[in-house]
Amino acid sequence: MSQQEETYSIPSRFRKIENLHIVFWLLKDLGWAMLWKPLGLIMIVPTIGAALLITWQTRHIKSELLHNLAVDFWILANAYWMITEFYFTDDSLRYYTIIPFTIGLVIIGYYYLIVNPREKISKS
Repeated sequence: MSQQEETYSIPSRFRKIENLHIVFWLLKDLGWAMLWKPLGLIMIVPTIGAALLITWQTRHIKSELLHNLAVDFWILANAYWMITEFYFTDDSLRYYTIIPFTIGLVIIGYYYLIVNPREKISKS
């Protein structure tokens, strides 16, 4: 590893919630895929809660904050989409997921087009 490379490490207490978040997300999507409405709906709360906690915990690292905010909006879109499939026959309602998905993409775009290049310039 060159001297210029940075090492990123995450405290184990943060890593534990990230791993638990994956379990919550998988259970939510399993409920969705299998049409197990109670499981899918119940798992929305811990999945979003864990995602928001992760975002809060990493708020001091700009790259992590912005990526985790994008994930938060992805999960919101995903949960809304699941709810529309569970409870509405009007398939056009799922198109409103474009709002949180787009917000997430804008956040990621902001990071890679503006923040990251500025960070690289300031480090050199």
